[in-house]
Amino acid sequence: MDRMNPASDVKSPQDAPNQAPPSQTLSRGIRALEILAEAERPLSIAELAEALGVHRSVAYRILRTLEDHSLLIRDDSGRVQPGPGLAVLARGVSRNLQTAALPELTQLANTLHMTAFVAVWDHQECVTLVTVEPRHSGAALAQHPGTRHPISTGAPGIAIQSTMTEDRWHQVGAGIPYRAEAHEARRIGYAASHDEVITGLSSLAAPIHVPGGRPAAIAVVYVRLDQDTEAVGQALAASAARIESQLA
Repeated sequence: MDRMNPASDVKSPQDAPNQAPPSQTLSRGIRALEILAEAERPLSIAELAEALGVHRSVAYRILRTLEDHSLLIRDDSGRVQPGPGLAVLARGVSRNLQTAALPELTQLANTLHMTAFVAVWDHQECVTLVTVEPRHSGAALAQHPGTRHPISTGAPGIAIQSTMTEDRWHQVGAGIPYRAEAHEARRIGYAASHDEVITGLSSLAAPIHVPGGRPAAIAVVYVRLDQDTEAVGQALAASAARIESQLA
């Protein structure tokens, strides 16, 4: 099976022209949002300032700006957490891909009784963009949007690599090795992994070519049992093909 398209339009960070140095204030604000998103509970301003490595007064100015845009909120005790403005921004991320993928994810999740998701390539990581859990399965594994793992591990990363030849990956992959499994994924249309991202869990993924953008992958995650990996892999590949037809 070979649905591979030329990947010459995929750009790496090294492909970008020389640019002015980034804004330190903007960088700190984005990092603050990342810290809050990763935290398991709301943080005090002092805790956030420590995590940012800045004085509390600097953290306070950053937070006031983010608060003005509803990107964070403070509770009655003054602790901060992500705000509703982030949800608005998230809806615009790869909007066409999310729209095209959601029906396929719903069908896969409810047919296979597995959590289905789309992962996108973000520098050296795979990031979960959108996820659907099976409707009538209380034992489904959770895969939350925003979850990250190294692109060098797991079926989604292998599937993303498989959209390119090894030579092309060396040009755009920012020094990340091209996995041997990506060659097989190019041949059969999907990738498999076991015990890589999380011990005891397995994943299957098929590549999605995104016109004018970085490749993505549609995947399922499950506890390894007596699964027909070929049948599931082919179902993922078929879903990926339908998503691509919507994006063309």
